[in-house]
Amino acid sequence: METQELHRGRLIDHIQLVVRDLPASKRFYSAVFAVLGVPMGGEGEGYFWADELFVSTPDSEAAQGVLTGRHHLAFQAADRAMVDAFYEAALKSGGKDNGAPGERNYHPGYYGAFVIDPDGNNIEAVFHGPATRSAPSVKVTF
Repeated sequence: METQELHRGRLIDHIQLVVRDLPASKRFYSAVFAVLGVPMGGEGEGYFWADELFVSTPDSEAAQGVLTGRHHLAFQAADRAMVDAFYEAALKSGGKDNGAPGERNYHPGYYGAFVIDPDGNNIEAVFHGPATRSAPSVKVTF
C-alpha cells in the first residue's frame, strides 16, 4: 500500500501535456521546477512527471497519438524572487518570453512572469503576496 497526500479543496488533480520533443520539455520543466522548489517525481519510457503535471509523448496510451493543444498553466511561487528566477531559468532552458516579471492588474499584489514552453504552452509563475489562508490537506492510504 502506498500513502499519498491528498489535498482537498483543489480543483485540479493532475494535468497531462502531450509533447513533440520530450527531451526539450524535460530540460525546460526540470529547470523551472528546480527554481520553484518542485522535485521531479520520476520518468519512464516516453514520459516524466512532477507533482500534478504528467508529460508524455504522443505514443503513450493515454495520449492516443494526439498532441495537446496550447494551454496556460500557472505555477505558484513563494515570493517575487522565485518568479524572477523562474523566468530566467525558463528562458535559458528553451522557453520564450511572453511577459517579463512584474505586477499585473489581476488583483493587488499579483506578481507574475510568462513564458512559452517548447510546445507553445503559456507557462506562468505567480506570487499572490503573503498567504492569508491555505486549503486543508489530509493523508489518504491507497
